[in-house]
Amino acid sequence: MTKNYTIKDITDKVKKNKRWADIKLIQKAYNYAVQKHGDQKRKSGEPYIIHPTNVAYTIAELGLDEQTICAALLHDVVEDTDATYDDIKNEFGPEVAEMVDGVTKLKLIQHASIEENQVENYRKMFLAMGKDIRVIIIKLADRLHNMRTLEFLRRDRQIAIAKETMQLYAPLANRLGFYSMKWELEDLAFKYLYPEEYGELIKGIEQKREERLKFIEKIMADIRVQLKKQHIEAEVTGRAKHLYSIYRKMQRDNKTLDQIYDLFALRIIVNSVKDCYTALGVVHEMYTPMPGRFKDYIAVPKANMYQSIHTTLLGEKGTPFEVQIRTWDMHRIAEYGIAAHWAYKEANYGSRKGQKVVKVQDDKLAWLRETLEWQQEMQDPQQFLETLKTELFEDEVYVFTPKGAIKVLPRGATPIDFAYNIHAEIGNKMVGAKINSKMVPIITPIKNGDIVEILTSDNSKGPSMDWLKFVKSTSAKSKINSWFKKEKREENIEKGKDLIEKELKRIGIPYAELFKTDYINPMLERYKYKNLDEMYLAVGFGAITANRIIARMLIEYRKEHKEEPKIEEKIEELAKNKVDNTKVSDSGVIVKGIDNCLVKLSKCCNPLPGDEIIGYITKGRGVSVHRKDCPNVADLLKEQNRIIDVKWYNDEKKSSYTVEIEIFANDRNGLLGDIVQKLNDSKVRLISVNAKATKERIAITEVTLEVDSVESLNKVIRELRKIDSVYEVSRKNKMKE
Repeated sequence: MTKNYTIKDITDKVKKNKRWADIKLIQKAYNYAVQKHGDQKRKSGEPYIIHPTNVAYTIAELGLDEQTICAALLHDVVEDTDATYDDIKNEFGPEVAEMVDGVTKLKLIQHASIEENQVENYRKMFLAMGKDIRVIIIKLADRLHNMRTLEFLRRDRQIAIAKETMQLYAPLANRLGFYSMKWELEDLAFKYLYPEEYGELIKGIEQKREERLKFIEKIMADIRVQLKKQHIEAEVTGRAKHLYSIYRKMQRDNKTLDQIYDLFALRIIVNSVKDCYTALGVVHEMYTPMPGRFKDYIAVPKANMYQSIHTTLLGEKGTPFEVQIRTWDMHRIAEYGIAAHWAYKEANYGSRKGQKVVKVQDDKLAWLRETLEWQQEMQDPQQFLETLKTELFEDEVYVFTPKGAIKVLPRGATPIDFAYNIHAEIGNKMVGAKINSKMVPIITPIKNGDIVEILTSDNSKGPSMDWLKFVKSTSAKSKINSWFKKEKREENIEKGKDLIEKELKRIGIPYAELFKTDYINPMLERYKYKNLDEMYLAVGFGAITANRIIARMLIEYRKEHKEEPKIEEKIEELAKNKVDNTKVSDSGVIVKGIDNCLVKLSKCCNPLPGDEIIGYITKGRGVSVHRKDCPNVADLLKEQNRIIDVKWYNDEKKSSYTVEIEIFANDRNGLLGDIVQKLNDSKVRLISVNAKATKERIAITEVTLEVDSVESLNKVIRELRKIDSVYEVSRKNKMKE
């Protein structure tokens, strides 16, 4: 049962953490929230005020200021009561009001899809986060309490919220260094997404708990003795590893719980960096270190400011265990993340006037600045969302300039990414690259520890559009797109107009009929384009698709012509999965109201369990099932009377599904053999392979597989991406069946 905190718990925590704080302001915010929320209840039946109070306690635990605590107490009043932004500003000042506004969801945009509304709220959150990082800390605390009380929601809502938490909020907590929050969010999401696996894991760990604790306690006692001999003051503690991290390891390494030995980790906290390395020497002398399992995040900190030494050692009988070594300052950052850097100048401790916020160092949030840069460029909601998730999940590699400066890049990054990481002009003038003093193709993946040198020329013609296929960092993509947007403005405007006209011709609507002021202006306003040229430019360099522009204009067109709703609205309606009176087909798909119906999974997009799908009634061939993002959906939805609700059945009857993927790599000897071996190791059925190499020595391998779900496919894709010289693996779509 989740503990509910009170306003007294909050004020006591504040008094403990701070020498001076405006307790009266916090009490005032609490009283205001109580008044505004009134008799509102949560799904649990409890008074609503319990939620903001618990969120505020988490904020107080992190040691944040009273303004942030007030904003946490008030974070729902604008969204859920009659209170306004101005009311909050007048009562509590602009600082609190801005934070409350930052976490307040936008009102639903008329005619926008669920997805678009969701993305616009993400955009708003990130913009507010760029102005004041405390906004996202409140949002994370809000999500944490909602996850702790998720049991009171319907199963479908539990799954949706847990999935969003796993895909967005847990990675975001990780990027900000809130490890405790990240682990709890992951474990809670894991509980609702995979309840059976969660239950079995808890049961299995509990059975071995006593044995493992004895093992780890003996090691801790031995380490304490040896550290004391070296005159090192240290706190040595042990903790069980988090459930989801254990589950991921079991899935990644294809092991059972009995085969996972390092269920517990040791932590050694000392007073200085010097003591960290002395302690490392002590434990390495006591136990055999495992090769390849040593990471020094003190010398090379993570992008989220995390510092620690990680090493895996072999105990008695060869049983492995992990040790983390850090100072108390490093531990504080590891526990509280970016909140640990939120310091205050208190020139006059008893005076509000003397209190000023010290902003978090700019270099610590470089990734956030980049996120804000590229998110402004993307009008397509799906593109924005996918890029955001990718950015948050990216593994990192640490590489060096010839002068020894460290650069942090996403896994699989190329010298192109490296060049743009240094400066946009370096990237734009790039003509070649060296890795470890050897000339290499500029699309060569960079590895940890590489020394990269960029060759430039003033005579360079600038970047190539092909570079966008190879770069991994959103920063590089944004800077390349910006160059084309600026340098080839006229060319892109013409290209965008041509794409629009071709798409209109394909769907049978004359350009002159649709491009009228009454249809144009709402579209320009929706996407914040000043004029048509700006819109054509965005389409031309790929910031938004021609389909989405046209779909937006068709909203107004169809109002006048009394036609069916827009494509996006229909797709979202069909994706709600509100299906009744159903029967399960042999394909594992439920079709609304139809018994013993022939159901075919379309070969143009090869949908898998886990994909969002729609159904299309064919002539004489039953129901054709397509992925929601299938390129053919726009055509199918012209015949609205043929669209039917479908969804995946939880206990799919069909055990395997055919899917095609494309693998792009730098060509080399043995590549195909490595791909086939990796597929065999992944235990999927390989149906066919088609491989070719371009003149530029780019290997393109098309593979047809049988898998049981989209999760299985994604696992295979992740494994293939680990192959040396492979830089991209993607699911293949065909334009026509």
